[in-house]
Amino acid sequence: MLDITPTEWTAILLSLRVATVATLVATPIGIALAYLLARRNFWGKSLVDALVHLPLVLPPVVTGYLLLLAFGRRGPIGALLADHFGIVFAFRWTGAALSCGVMAFPLLVRPIRLSIEAVDQKLEQAAETLGAGPFRVFLTVTLPLALPGVLAGMVLGFAKAIGEFGATITFVSNIPGETQTISSAIYSLIQTPDGDTAALRLVVISIIIAMAALVASEWFARRATQRLHGN
Repeated sequence: MLDITPTEWTAILLSLRVATVATLVATPIGIALAYLLARRNFWGKSLVDALVHLPLVLPPVVTGYLLLLAFGRRGPIGALLADHFGIVFAFRWTGAALSCGVMAFPLLVRPIRLSIEAVDQKLEQAAETLGAGPFRVFLTVTLPLALPGVLAGMVLGFAKAIGEFGATITFVSNIPGETQTISSAIYSLIQTPDGDTAALRLVVISIIIAMAALVASEWFARRATQRLHGN
């Protein structure tokens, strides 16, 4: 039961690699968008907010198919990146990271936005009266106070990326050693004779990773609340 095969290790390590890259790339974009939604009022704000959360309510297969249409070798963005920059997403592990990042993005943005909204704007205004510009205020006041929320969002996004399946298998298929993550490996094993034991091993591993991520996210959320209340 505990004898993890090289193929299973490959799927586990690939999942960790994909989830890490997806989280690190999505975080700066998520912080910028969360700040925009938390601190700015503009025409179409509700539409932007809806688009951010759209992957949560769309069937993952739909999201994966849209990514394939846009970032496939014949898609408008995919063809441009492949022809001019040599960047290919379809049927590559980078495409798995892209699909995982898109699916995890709403769970990453939401805690960050709530954390920024909870920061007392009087502190930001005080920094501005002392001569700090908007960007410096964000880096020295807003972001440090919202940091536990940022970390909580990153952990949640990472956990979602680890477990992503529908969008990933639609966009990049299920190629062992290239795009076969834990979820797609489990899917393959349960359709294979005598694959139940190996599938159960990967199920246990994914539960452990998910539980660890949820516990870490809850801890960061509590830290954010304590910090904002001065405890």
